Amino acid sequence: MTTLTGVTLADAGIDAVALKPTEVDVSRATDLDVETLAIDYEGAAHVPDAETIGQLVSTADVRVTTPVRADGFDPLGDDSGVDALPASAGRVLVAGHSAYLSEEETARAIAPRLQAAVDDDSDPWVGTEGIERLALAVGGTQYELLSRTTARDVQTLRTAGFEGGIAVYAPVVLSNSEDAMLDAVGDYAGRRGPVRNALPEGAPTDSRATGRARDVLEQAIRDYALVGSVETVAERTARLHDIGVDTVVGYPARGLDPFLS
Repeated sequence: MTTLTGVTLADAGIDAVALKPTEVDVSRATDLDVETLAIDYEGAAHVPDAETIGQLVSTADVRVTTPVRADGFDPLGDDSGVDALPASAGRVLVAGHSAYLSEEETARAIAPRLQAAVDDDSDPWVGTEGIERLALAVGGTQYELLSRTTARDVQTLRTAGFEGGIAVYAPVVLSNSEDAMLDAVGDYAGRRGPVRNALPEGAPTDSRATGRARDVLEQAIRDYALVGSVETVAERTARLHDIGVDTVVGYPARGLDPFLS
């Protein structure tokens, strides 16, 4: 068996689902058994319309990722995109990946925009990728990518007295097949700095990987993603909750179908 169907995200301890509008029909997420949906930002052209977001809001808590440097979501400039969102939709505030921003947008200062956006939102999530210190300084729920240091990082925050929310994002593959896991998230894991440096040059990052490359990737997908049987993933998410993570956000790396059958 390569893909586990007929299971629910709740069985695996997933609290929320991250949706990529370029990959899935986000309106189908109304049938998922989670209370929170987070819509990723993949460029202004791919932000779902207000009606679609409104439909999702009727069945779940919805958060829309908004890059504070992007036109339409810039709290110090054009914020028309924020005005177009349903009032009941929450936000995930991020600096924004350069792949989805223009050269002019990437040149804008992050810190003052992030602070202004947090000040305008009563309950923001703040994406920490690449701006960890800025994100912590402005407050809000810290939204982090799962990595090999997540447990240590979260424990450090909690030990230091951080009482705010912590959400952790990770691709999810519920499968018993190592090849299926690698095909789904091998490339994602391979782009992480430590993994990229450890891989032999030019090595494939999917099920075609062999030798040292495969050894590196088989460990990496477990460091940066939630993969394996439902029981295995449930054990991982339980440990994350135990160390102080409030919300585990899963990105269904093989699509929504396994969770809607």
